[in-house]
Amino acid sequence: MHPDIHLTLHHARATELRAETGAPGPVRAGRAHNLRTRLGWTLIEVGLRLATRPGTAAAAH
Repeated sequence: MHPDIHLTLHHARATELRAETGAPGPVRAGRAHNLRTRLGWTLIEVGLRLATRPGTAAAAH
């Protein structure tokens, strides 16, 4: 199955399940969401730099 179709089906099913439970849909606060995203990617970048720095255990393996 093509990935785009799978993702579309997933979103449709998630919407159906939310409707059945009466739960609210996904809420994205524009500015807060952007801050979380930037912070997350920054943490990933720092982790990768630490893991690949010469002299670390991860780089030795």
